[in-house]
Amino acid sequence: MKLFFASDLHGSLPATEKTIAAFLQSGAETLVLLGDVLNHGPRNPVPEGYNPPAVAERLNEYADRIIAVRGNCDSEVDQMLLSFPMMSDFAWVLLESGQRLFLTHGHLYNQNKLPPLRENDVVAHGHTHIPVAEKIESQFIFNPGSVTFPRNEFAASYGILDGTELSVMSFNGDVIKQTQIA
Repeated sequence: MKLFFASDLHGSLPATEKTIAAFLQSGAETLVLLGDVLNHGPRNPVPEGYNPPAVAERLNEYADRIIAVRGNCDSEVDQMLLSFPMMSDFAWVLLESGQRLFLTHGHLYNQNKLPPLRENDVVAHGHTHIPVAEKIESQFIFNPGSVTFPRNEFAASYGILDGTELSVMSFNGDVIKQTQIA
């Protein structure tokens, strides 16, 4: 199983185009969007190429390959533009290993406020715009960083789950963070 993760597109068409290109090149079956898809939010500047309708149109081309959760900047109005559901605060994915992958944006659940988890489950979230791929106590925390507004001097990034390897990658191919989940 290979999954591609992106978070915090914030309506930027150039960032979305980069994300789609990297997703297609990765060979992943599924694009996991961890929230804040169309709206830039009141705390962020207007991003380069801000065009939520065009971002929605591009993502809709891959609707049958997307799993998405709602971010704190996403709304029902955003959902009206998208052909895939994205209003759930979280989603569960069962991995081939039997581990569970908990998908959320990060404003409700994160490494400081975990949902009920079993040992070696994975929490994947965005929201902080800071890449993470590590085991904390008995669970794995994974944050692909941000495509549009990276923080803490990290490059714009995305995530890959390839079998048992979680990686955060920059768009120039550098591994930013990486861990094994088995």
